[in-house]
Amino acid sequence: GRAGRCPGPDAARSVSPQVVERCVAAAGYSVGEFAALVFAGALGFAEALYAVKVRAEAMQKASEAVPSGMLSVVGRREANYKFACLEARKHCESLGIENPVCTVSNYLFPDSRVIAGHLQALEFLQENARKYYFKRAKMLPVSGAFHTRLMEPAVEPLAEVLKSIEIQKPLLCVYSNVDGKKYMHSKHIQKLLVKQVVSPVLWEQTMHSVYERKQGTEFPYTYEVGPGNQLGAILKQCNLKAWKQYKHVDSLEDEEAAET
Repeated sequence: GRAGRCPGPDAARSVSPQVVERCVAAAGYSVGEFAALVFAGALGFAEALYAVKVRAEAMQKASEAVPSGMLSVVGRREANYKFACLEARKHCESLGIENPVCTVSNYLFPDSRVIAGHLQALEFLQENARKYYFKRAKMLPVSGAFHTRLMEPAVEPLAEVLKSIEIQKPLLCVYSNVDGKKYMHSKHIQKLLVKQVVSPVLWEQTMHSVYERKQGTEFPYTYEVGPGNQLGAILKQCNLKAWKQYKHVDSLEDEEAAET
């Protein structure tokens, strides 16, 4: 069968009903993981939507507690992200901030990361970008340091709602952001969806897991469903051969076309 990241069954069906039937793998970036699990039959749509709402509100509340954010970084080969984060945390300590947070929160593709944490740490990294071999360091328009321990207050509300939801074993392979590996069973999904809130998104590692195959084996078709084609752009940087079989499906455009 052919694989694809197809988190939207109706949008994917609009391309071809076979896309859904033959899909063998799915993955979703951050909150998109809920969509991938709905597609794979592990979560009901309404329940997943409710969990996402609780997750978003809890993360927003956690964001308001500390001035924090996220910094998109493209580094040169010499860039050492862990060392840069360590120095940024030391800088925060010198300002009197206790237990400062500054860590890689998203692994996108080789030489591209998102660093999240206290605003003072991110400002320090921007000011010292050249020292750390960052070609580009740009603040993201988000309210907090998602996928770091600053999101700890959001853990309990999400854990509670996921306990109340029936979770099935996925009908196809769904890969987790937390470790880049396949979800094994429903308890595994429940545990890792909670952990994901405070753990880095290992998207680059996930792409390697999804497309790992023997030499000479054909790459599957990949469908990105939803607005924008950022995941396709990342795939191109991670695996050019797999990207050549990539298609983007804009579910909103399809709905508008159906209505006219």
